[in-house]
Amino acid sequence: MTTVHALARRKFLQKSAAAIATSALPAINFAQTAAPAASAERQFSPQPGNWRTFEVTTRVDIIKPQGATRVWLPIPSVNSDWQQSLESGFSSNGQTQLTDDDKYGARMLYVEFAENQPQPFVELTSRIQTRNRAINWTSKQAIAEDAATLKYWTQPTSLLPTDGIVRTTALEATKGASTDVEKARKLYDWIVANTFREPKVKGCGEGDIKTMLETNNLGGKCADLNALFVGMNRALGIPARDVYGLRVAPSAFGYKELGGNSASLKGAQHCRAEVYLKGYGWVGMDPADVAKVMRQETAEWIKSPQNAIVAPVNKALFGGWEGNWMAYNVAHDVNLPNSKGPQLGFFMYPTAENSGGRLDSYAPDDFKYQITAKEIKA
Repeated sequence: MTTVHALARRKFLQKSAAAIATSALPAINFAQTAAPAASAERQFSPQPGNWRTFEVTTRVDIIKPQGATRVWLPIPSVNSDWQQSLESGFSSNGQTQLTDDDKYGARMLYVEFAENQPQPFVELTSRIQTRNRAINWTSKQAIAEDAATLKYWTQPTSLLPTDGIVRTTALEATKGASTDVEKARKLYDWIVANTFREPKVKGCGEGDIKTMLETNNLGGKCADLNALFVGMNRALGIPARDVYGLRVAPSAFGYKELGGNSASLKGAQHCRAEVYLKGYGWVGMDPADVAKVMRQETAEWIKSPQNAIVAPVNKALFGGWEGNWMAYNVAHDVNLPNSKGPQLGFFMYPTAENSGGRLDSYAPDDFKYQITAKEIKA
């Protein structure tokens, strides 16, 4: 592993070696948190506060085995001031191995089932703590970050080129801006104004930002829109990264599109973005969720971010997010250990392969997997 990779991993994965347990977790009593009724005046202002603890369970059943089958499940790998990735446990009738991608430190459970294994299954349970996140724009701090690490997060990936049309678009979008904060704000506003949520896109999208710009097809989901935001920041030399994860509970502010149904988290995968800004450190952002509220929060497609429903979300997600979501990893260009399939652009879905090739992670009813979350109350 290179020094830069080691630095990038160290910042995000402190104590990760102790975060995995190889036995099942003890039984715990749980209580479910319901979203409050929406008020007449919409509010969305998450602020850092108490930690919430969740236990997230992913179960995969191979309904129609076809030769030897391999499964990879993401494990929460982020430790920060807004998330703590605690222990994980699992059970399976296959051969299991805890591993990572050896590049970004994206932890995973790898399971291999023999060709004649009856009713192959794996169940993974991870415990995490999460809380709201919000930057105080009125108070700068001398937050130090390693120079090599910052440079690492400006580099291109296979889906995030930083030259050509990505750079020219970023330069055009940030005309008149001088500081990194001003540039990030203009890019955020550009994403909200020029892209849109496209519900027909499978999963969270593909994140092919060069093709999006070249075709002027700017509709997509979080892995498209936030990837474009991250790529444009990197094209200007501003460190930025996608953070891939999962919504685990309803929004405390009553926004139905900004939460997950804990009893069934099918389709709850969601990626966010972080941008490093001098004087503030790594700052959470999510223009894709602004687009989601505009398109799907009401029956009518809202076209203006100044709309009373959208405005508080648009304001809060430039600098924070709600802690009803957990992060898996920040990985791009993921090579799954022992995989015979192509490289993944990112890794936040259960992934499986058999003798017929890779199964469709975006179709949890065909490739049968279920994800649930339970909040642990003290």
